[in-house]
Amino acid sequence: MTEDEMRKRLAVLQVEHRDLDIAISALVDAGGPAQLQVARLKKRKLRLKDQIAHIEDYLTPDIIA
Repeated sequence: MTEDEMRKRLAVLQVEHRDLDIAISALVDAGGPAQLQVARLKKRKLRLKDQIAHIEDYLTPDIIA
């Protein structure tokens, strides 16, 4: 995967992460028996966060001062 492709993938993951945050907030605000769905969305959001961190670490050069 090229650096440009990784940057595009990073942008897609960040958008999906924000969308999940909005969906989770909406479900929590609505209340009701959606706790299992909220838990699943939170797990997905954590996986996305890990993928985002991995790509960001790869794209950020190591600078030794």
